[in-house]
Amino acid sequence: MPDVTAPPTTQDSVREWANVRLAVIEQMLDADGLTIISPMQFGVEHRVKVAVEAREDHRSGLVVILDTPGGIVEVVERIARVLRHHYEEVKFIIPDRAMSAGTVLAMSGDDILMDYHSCLGPIDPQLELDDRFVPALSYLSQYESLIEKSLHETLSTAELVLLQKLDLAELHQFELARDLSIDLLKRWLTRYKFKDWVVTETRGETVTQEMKEKRAASIALQLSDHERWLTHGRGIDMQTLRDELKLKITDFGDQPELKKAVWDYFWFLRDHMARNQIPSFVHNPYFF
Repeated sequence: MPDVTAPPTTQDSVREWANVRLAVIEQMLDADGLTIISPMQFGVEHRVKVAVEAREDHRSGLVVILDTPGGIVEVVERIARVLRHHYEEVKFIIPDRAMSAGTVLAMSGDDILMDYHSCLGPIDPQLELDDRFVPALSYLSQYESLIEKSLHETLSTAELVLLQKLDLAELHQFELARDLSIDLLKRWLTRYKFKDWVVTETRGETVTQEMKEKRAASIALQLSDHERWLTHGRGIDMQTLRDELKLKITDFGDQPELKKAVWDYFWFLRDHMARNQIPSFVHNPYFF
């Protein structure tokens, strides 16, 4: 691993330091590297496209270091389309979190690398309303609760006023965002994550396309169960994903050199973003 000791102070030296550290990870995994530390908001997909296209020579594989609180699922769909246009294999490293729409994006990978500290989140896409992001499932859950109370004539006056103010067009948009998230997750799991799943582990049976689709649908249903996870921001750790959702996750914590390289690089970038008040960051050796 290259020896870089003194913290960089200028933009050029920050970029050089980041490139050196990312190159170490690329070499370890024999893949091009791309880092996305950002909410999934409109505009990020364009920077990802520019970054990926800036490379003249591509390896067949890409590793994406992803950190996001979530966001807009349509942005995620476009990012995945860019990545798959240029790369045959895509892996995601989650050093910290990939929540909500970020979880959907991670499910478009051939492999997901986490450690005990990393987390994904419930599938709860967000829509932008009045310059703020609103979790779709939380909104729909509250609406369904009010409807249930109205059927039993137990609405309070305040709840009745709230129900009357709900915008049906907005509700429809929330439903579409939820359905798109589930659809993308099912399609991507079946096509990419399960592509090498050919024999069942317990019975040694040949895995059919129908079995892959059924497993993907089960995972999508569990991740979109708002009552199970309780909050939009609840993290789902690697062990829970493995044990309860039966999802194969690679533990990069089992590879000490890779773990150190990822954390040195990732926390340096997070610190750089905090010091310079940068809310969204995309990086590869040709884009900073």
